[in-house]
Amino acid sequence: MAVKKIYLIRHGQTYFNVRGIVQGSGVDAPLNDAGHAQAARFHAAYGHLPFDKVHTSTLVRTHQSVQPFLAAGIAHEQHRALDEISWGVREGTHVTAEEDREYHGILEAWRRGETHLRMPGGESPDDVAERQRPFIEVLRSRPEEETVLVCMHGRAMRVLLCQLLNYPLSCMDSFEHRNLCLYKLHYTGSMFSVRSFLDVRHLAD
Repeated sequence: MAVKKIYLIRHGQTYFNVRGIVQGSGVDAPLNDAGHAQAARFHAAYGHLPFDKVHTSTLVRTHQSVQPFLAAGIAHEQHRALDEISWGVREGTHVTAEEDREYHGILEAWRRGETHLRMPGGESPDDVAERQRPFIEVLRSRPEEETVLVCMHGRAMRVLLCQLLNYPLSCMDSFEHRNLCLYKLHYTGSMFSVRSFLDVRHLAD
């Protein structure tokens, strides 16, 4: 098969990002003005590419981040598999100092390999990895989609990259992210590889 090119981006900035409010899969926050500007800049840099399909999560901030591509008529699918991790009872709230300690405590537990742990009412990285696997099969099983754009969320993106590249989930924090950053991957039919890591050149003034 031809090498499949995957352009994997995180959604643009939201008001919740700026205000320090926990989003997760249960908060369907739209982009703010800066986020829309980031989406426009990404399209200006990559709108010339012959994308066969745009894949997004079910959340509006990913749809808005790729809207210029959808407006051009590129076929679109949304997948719950690409939704952000659920942060449970924390979603929609400001993080207090006490909550911040708990949050960093669970991140440290994940780094130790305890990826079955979750915030109260939320998902664990293991849960997210399990629901992402059907989407990974979509990437593997459609050779006719040679160039695809995938828009999702920061923590879920880290989990997905671990799975595609055969890293343990305890390594997911190695994959840094910013709003509207790009990871470019190739799939040869047998393995995925990263060709571009945390690329934000398209956002430069």
